Amino acid sequence: MSNLAHSTSAAPCGNGHYRVLVVGGGQAGLSISYYLKQAGIDHLVLEKQTVTHTWRRQRWDAFCLVTPNWQCALPGYPYSGDDPHGFMKKDEIIAYLDGFIAMVDAPVLEHTAVCRVKRRDDGIYAVTTTQGDFSADQIVVASGGYHTPIVPRMAERLPAQIVQLQSSEYRNPQVLPDGAVLVVGSGQSGAQIAEDLHLAGRQVVLAVGEAPRCARFYRGKDVVDWLADMQYYDMPVEQHPLREGVRDNTNHYVTGRDGGRDIDLRKFAAEGMQLYGRLEDLRDGQLHFAANLAANLDEADNTYNRINASIDGFIEKQGIEAPPASVYEPLWQPPRERTTLALEDTGIAAIIWCIGFTPDFSWIDAPVFNGRGYPAHQRGITPMPGLYFVGLPWLHTWGSGRFSGIARDAEYVVQAIAARERERTASCATLAA
Repeated sequence: MSNLAHSTSAAPCGNGHYRVLVVGGGQAGLSISYYLKQAGIDHLVLEKQTVTHTWRRQRWDAFCLVTPNWQCALPGYPYSGDDPHGFMKKDEIIAYLDGFIAMVDAPVLEHTAVCRVKRRDDGIYAVTTTQGDFSADQIVVASGGYHTPIVPRMAERLPAQIVQLQSSEYRNPQVLPDGAVLVVGSGQSGAQIAEDLHLAGRQVVLAVGEAPRCARFYRGKDVVDWLADMQYYDMPVEQHPLREGVRDNTNHYVTGRDGGRDIDLRKFAAEGMQLYGRLEDLRDGQLHFAANLAANLDEADNTYNRINASIDGFIEKQGIEAPPASVYEPLWQPPRERTTLALEDTGIAAIIWCIGFTPDFSWIDAPVFNGRGYPAHQRGITPMPGLYFVGLPWLHTWGSGRFSGIARDAEYVVQAIAARERERTASCATLAA
């Protein structure tokens, strides 16, 4: 894509004013553009890098979806391939996104970082960017919630010869120096990267956190298919047992690799991967871990079994014929809790930090954020008139930050935008009468 891409309306207006400015050119921002175009609402998408940049530049080579292809349901562009129950690999995901980009034909200004957004006294939003100043009647923030990689300060004390990467920088085992690799964190990225290294024959030391896990397949179907049948993915955040607390949950680890399978850290340990509890500190040349490996593994397995048990209940209630139920039984137990590891004795040559990201909305000058920097909203509509968010995890449902639920969220937000447009038009007509 060029700097001004696709649409004849992509070039900035003469006065730089738009009815709507969309910040972020990922699948969320492009979905908003899709519905804004349908509604005939003038807008511009501002993208710091290039559209869908993170899928192209922040995923490892063996990356694949963990949800089946049939859940790829971007607005007006559902998955149409011949493997709906498969899991697209990185190149296939990019091809799918390229088709969506071409179909939407959004007015996009790339390589444009938004530095500040502030609502003026007249209700218009002033937007400062690296490509100049803009203004808009309404703003949609579609930049996601994963902005600043989390790397602990202890990283500064590690020996200079140890290569350190954040999960978004990891590509493949071959680019790492010879030696053992410490992977810190066992969420989706950490578990899958540890597996990638393990399958390549690398010695892996994994600091296991409190991430849950789930089965890939159970009683004859993908667990995602069962949960969809149970309407779990339609549950709004207000009805979830954890309410808004579910937004802080770590994703369950599982993989779509090689057609999909469980990720069982106990199996990896039996095959030689070294497992420790949560990494806590580096002192006197030693890594220090919490004595919680056994508890973390047990709780992950408990979640695995609880999800399967909920599927058992659904099958029984609906009278569905399916293969028999089962319960996961641990195939490996930590012989003891190891809480220290001397760096000089391990041969660790690289560390991959897989402990997540924090949101950074410091560029938005609006009183809508809580103490953790997360915006207050109802389905993306904030208390500040004309300011919206989309693409955040559990914005409305489980699928809000994924290909499966973004269409519903984007359509809802654009309906709110259109309603506000009608109110403004009616108000102006009344004043002119």
